[in-house]
Amino acid sequence: MGKPEKTKIKTIKKVPTEDLVKLGQRIKELRIKKGYTNYEYFAYEHNIPRSQFGRYEKGEDLRYSSLIRVIRALGMTPEEFFKGIV
Repeated sequence: MGKPEKTKIKTIKKVPTEDLVKLGQRIKELRIKKGYTNYEYFAYEHNIPRSQFGRYEKGEDLRYSSLIRVIRALGMTPEEFFKGIV
């Protein structure tokens, strides 16, 4: 009996869906319109974890409650926010 073969574990990276990418682009667009050229300043001033906010803008998945928090920080209602995506 020989040594057992080592099994290679593949890491599956989550690929953003088209809708999440659009959502991230919308968040970024509105942040810039608010006068924040740097996402870290916006996140910091609105008490949102900076690294997490950066992932939102890149189109990574986010919880509904987090999205509502971002929308409120942008000074909008969900209806106003989604009006620009559809």
